[in-house]
Amino acid sequence: MAFAERHGAALVATLEQVLGFTVDSIEEAPGFVERMLGMDNCALQALEATGDGVVTRFLDRRGPGLHHIALEVPDLDGTLEHLSAHGIRLIDEKPRIGGGGHRIAFAHPDAFGGVLVEFVEVPVGRED
Repeated sequence: MAFAERHGAALVATLEQVLGFTVDSIEEAPGFVERMLGMDNCALQALEATGDGVVTRFLDRRGPGLHHIALEVPDLDGTLEHLSAHGIRLIDEKPRIGGGGHRIAFAHPDAFGGVLVEFVEVPVGRED
């Protein structure tokens, strides 16, 4: 699950102090900073807009809040084939590399009632 806001540090501080999450990793990408937070077997991705890009455009259109949900899958290529075969509109027809080096792909929000859905494949032998 990912959250976006202009000042991501405030959200992260609240998640740490109030809910007990810890920042597991921080990555900078063009236009945003990604902070992965974990607690038990739950993970949250907090995005902070730092310039022009997809996060800033999202915030300009919709304001801060839920950006997307992510689902871990064992076989991303097979998942994309399955979704496509069932008429699911995809943003990414082929996997790409996302945060943490994971293979990712997004389905279009129109396919899931307006919710952007990310599919994430964790490399074999690696648990995040």
